[in-house]
Amino acid sequence: MRFDPRSHQRNLYLVQHSRAIVHVDLDAFYASVEQMDDPSCANLPVLVGGEGPRSVVSAASYEARAFGCRSAMPMGEARRRCPHAIIRPVRMRRYQELSRLFMEVLRSFSPLVESLSLDEAFVDLSGTERLFGAPACTVVQIVERVREVTGLECSVGLAPSKFVAKIASDLRKPRGVVVVDTDGVGIFLAPLDIGRMWGVGPVAEERFRQRGYSTFADLQAATESQVIADLGDAGRHAWQLAQGIDSRDVVPERSPKSIGQEETFERDTLDIDRLRNVLLGQTESVAIRLRRQHLAARTVTVKLRFSDFRTVTRRTTLDVATDIGAELWSSVRALFNQWAAKEAESVRLIGMSLGGLEIRNNIAGLFPDPVLDRQRRLDTAADAIRTRFGNESLSRAAAIARPDE
Repeated sequence: MRFDPRSHQRNLYLVQHSRAIVHVDLDAFYASVEQMDDPSCANLPVLVGGEGPRSVVSAASYEARAFGCRSAMPMGEARRRCPHAIIRPVRMRRYQELSRLFMEVLRSFSPLVESLSLDEAFVDLSGTERLFGAPACTVVQIVERVREVTGLECSVGLAPSKFVAKIASDLRKPRGVVVVDTDGVGIFLAPLDIGRMWGVGPVAEERFRQRGYSTFADLQAATESQVIADLGDAGRHAWQLAQGIDSRDVVPERSPKSIGQEETFERDTLDIDRLRNVLLGQTESVAIRLRRQHLAARTVTVKLRFSDFRTVTRRTTLDVATDIGAELWSSVRALFNQWAAKEAESVRLIGMSLGGLEIRNNIAGLFPDPVLDRQRRLDTAADAIRTRFGNESLSRAAAIARPDE
């Protein structure tokens, strides 16, 4: 089903934000992957999990959920509820592959991405207006890009805080887009059942209800001290969340210390052209990963291992960290050519890596070099093509691998 932003107007509350925090959640992830990979399962109830007597449901498609099936339910019970459901085994490697693409899409909109699981993450869009427009429009771009790259649908919540964004993304599933404005947080939360409060399990929920707090509005109407008296220390946190108070930042994963790639050959080789071209492909691949993580590198290393398992490395440090493919390849090529001219011998393994990583936004100068700026724009265009059509759709001209250029 084609995403139409106009169909979500009823979900767009307001568009101005003190902070712009997004929660993105892939819809029925595992089951949707199975339906996508096997079109014969499309629009049919699908259960993902084992079929043994102790197996549980890892995921249920929305068609299966209509029969009361859900994740963590014993598979036997799910099959009794939906006897005609299609059972598919868990394919974790496939899910991880698509999750990686999903996270790369999110990082293309902001470097501040906090992954919660394979299929959901927070994104901080604060300050990205000049790049992508208003956050309420950007979330539509995110939904469309996720579909283009992964083939999957997602639901999105945009709000001034992580707590409200998480609730919002779950409110109109599947394919929901819900935007909550700073001034509209209280109104948005008020009618929601207390069971929707993040972190409130069945036992705590019953305790809330016994004290007269069945909706967020009930908490909003009480004073903080009254809620604390009724619920103890947990009451303070619950009262604050009901008011929409949540100052937690989106915390991205710690940046890696280095990014690299290497290849072990089935047979040792001294084919210099082959080795150089393998390095070229590795450099292209690693540079793409570098840019997708919004990083730049200051050190470049080439690694060679020989038939007797001796390993040598050649390293250079750049004056300025870069993410430009041509600059990185120039350094890799120079290091390799130095080795090939003096010490060449049969190679068992070859690889390269980039270190001294920095956030890319910190490397832009006041007066950018027009040549490098043009190359950066070319890299950006090439990355967009690879994102849409795959990494093999475009590669640097082989002629650049020649040592005399």
